[in-house]
Amino acid sequence: MLWAVPRSRSTAFLRIMLERGDLEVAHEPFSYLQTDGHFELAGRRATSPAELLGTIIEVNAVERRVFAKETSDYTYTPLLEDERLFSDVINTFMIREPQGAISSHYAMNPQATLDEYGFEYLHTIFDAVRSATGRVPLVIDGDDLVADPEPTIQAYCAQVGLDFKAEALRWDPGERENWHNTTRWHAEVAESSGLVAKAPPEQRETPGTNAHLRRVAEHHQPFYDALARHRLAG
Repeated sequence: MLWAVPRSRSTAFLRIMLERGDLEVAHEPFSYLQTDGHFELAGRRATSPAELLGTIIEVNAVERRVFAKETSDYTYTPLLEDERLFSDVINTFMIREPQGAISSHYAMNPQATLDEYGFEYLHTIFDAVRSATGRVPLVIDGDDLVADPEPTIQAYCAQVGLDFKAEALRWDPGERENWHNTTRWHAEVAESSGLVAKAPPEQRETPGTNAHLRRVAEHHQPFYDALARHRLAG
């Protein structure tokens, strides 16, 4: 499970996992469960967090390994109360420097609440995993991912027990069924064929130009800093 702050480039990471071809990949399953009331994985339909977590664990055990990416703009209280999340799942985390992530999020959803920017709740999930397992979870940074993709993915794979597949770092552009409910959020990944760092649009509001976003960034910066201390080195 990859827990990610919104706009951290986590869908690009998921796209790499899809390209491998050896994983059952779930895009934001618990978010979709909250909005749709159900989620299907490997032909199995789940209608509650407990049922969905059980489905993920079962598919992982009897069919093939599961990779699921989830974002921290929603809350997952029942899930974090389920001991199987900590005993049967490898929980990893993805962050991105708040200035970039918050600006990108605001451009997509100017009505986002303070909590929806996700850094504080991502830290809450991180602390829950660390407390339950007694180990510091793996953290990757989206900026590191696009700056140096191969070493970052190599190091991630080594730590979670996956073979590294260099060919998965390139793909054919196009939409994927995995994110059909939230297509507009993933246009850059759909149009891409690999990981490339791009300059943000010049007209985009940032914490440097927008007082509201400055307050958002000031609130979330300490949670990013706490997570960034554990970021994976390629």
